[in-house]
Amino acid sequence: MLKKKSRNSMREVRHSRIRKNISGTSDIPRLNVFRSNTGIYAQIIDDESKTTLVSASTLDKELGIKNGSNCEAAGKVGESIAKKANEKGIKKVVFDRGGYLYHGRVKALADAARENGLEF
Repeated sequence: MLKKKSRNSMREVRHSRIRKNISGTSDIPRLNVFRSNTGIYAQIIDDESKTTLVSASTLDKELGIKNGSNCEAAGKVGESIAKKANEKGIKKVVFDRGGYLYHGRVKALADAARENGLEF
């Protein structure tokens, strides 16, 4: 009897396939997105030194998000990470959608980050 693999395990396979070709450098770091049922998280990562330069999520108190699982909250997180990146002097990033479809919350985060000054 064949068993269907879970959605998350298939997402991890897609993510590993993407990560073979995408890596962040100190000049152009990687903007990584993780989406859960209750929130969305974004990090700007330098893969050469293996450090997180900037992070933002729906758990941040200063954003004041009550429901973290909608497109509006994802837009606020995208805006927040773009502003934090600009403060650190980061203009260009490589977008890593984390194996998720570029749709809904992931797209809202990316669009908000672009509107607030990040280039990718």
